[in-house]
Amino acid sequence: MHKVFKLLLISIVAFVFSFKTINAKAQGFDADKYRVVYKGDKGPGAGKNIVFIATDHEYRGEESLPALARILAKTYGFTCTVVYALDSAGNIFPGGSDIKGLDVLDKADLLVMFMRFASFPDAEMQHIDDYIKRGGPVVAFRTSTHAFDTKKNPKWAHYGWDYKGDKTNWKDGFGEYVLGETWVSHYGTNHKQSSKIIIEKSQEAHPIMRGVKDMWVQSGGYTAEPKGTVLARGQVLNGMTASSEPDKTKELLPVAWIKDYQVENGKKGRSFTTTHGASEDLLNEGFRRMVLNATFWALGMEKDTKPDNNIAFVGPYKPTTFNFSGYKANVKPSDLAGWDSLIMPGEVVKKKAK
Repeated sequence: MHKVFKLLLISIVAFVFSFKTINAKAQGFDADKYRVVYKGDKGPGAGKNIVFIATDHEYRGEESLPALARILAKTYGFTCTVVYALDSAGNIFPGGSDIKGLDVLDKADLLVMFMRFASFPDAEMQHIDDYIKRGGPVVAFRTSTHAFDTKKNPKWAHYGWDYKGDKTNWKDGFGEYVLGETWVSHYGTNHKQSSKIIIEKSQEAHPIMRGVKDMWVQSGGYTAEPKGTVLARGQVLNGMTASSEPDKTKELLPVAWIKDYQVENGKKGRSFTTTHGASEDLLNEGFRRMVLNATFWALGMEKDTKPDNNIAFVGPYKPTTFNFSGYKANVKPSDLAGWDSLIMPGEVVKKKAK
């Protein structure tokens, strides 16, 4: 009787273990639908992992982030994983919060964000929280100052862009605490006024500004007075060309800065933030060099930040003009795999409500 019981117990344990293993593999396979991986094989970034989270509503971060990821992977050897929010059909849904696969952050050396008002599932938020508490470096674009809108989830409410709760260190959420600024307002008329980016005189020798010149971007200005070191300021222009006249009614406000952050019960980390980065902004070589330099700086790889580093796009990049209602629909992360797939395929369609 004892022998039969023992065999039965062993069988039950084996079944439970097998079920958990199969379930874990199934969950991993499911998460793979949300990700595209670009794996480099040689260069200063070999052996280092960068995770990109792309889900903003307007500025086509779903296009700019894989373009950056390809350069960093193919040219510099990093392993770059871009994670997207998806719709019910498994297609990329800009601005969505249905996301899986952020377990890759557990072994990440850098997090690059282009997010806006996200409210992710608890398990995915836990990976972000663990990363921030270990002081992982962050590079953040534009709407990432208001990356989270989590007021409906008490567990993560403090990450929200306008948090005013009991955790006083987290006032105004992740943007304020980690990046140095939350959402304030537009500065100028977006889509009608572009921006010239001017390097601070005192920061011209900073590693992030090596080889950087002639920065002009199509995205409009944000009001920002960040906690941190300002690297560059934006000059609002009266038009959507690089030769447009400056708007003399506007002062120069910070558009790129760095910060040393440390959340409560966490380790120290570095963050770089720019209030620009829309899809077509990357076409400007000066801006593209600045943000690639910023990834090296965030990783503590200043010695590899050369003024003549190769910043050429890898594969075809034909960015969609940033807008709030239309995006390249019916595209799966897997459609962006490899070095030669078009960023972004598909046709622009009007965005449907969540």
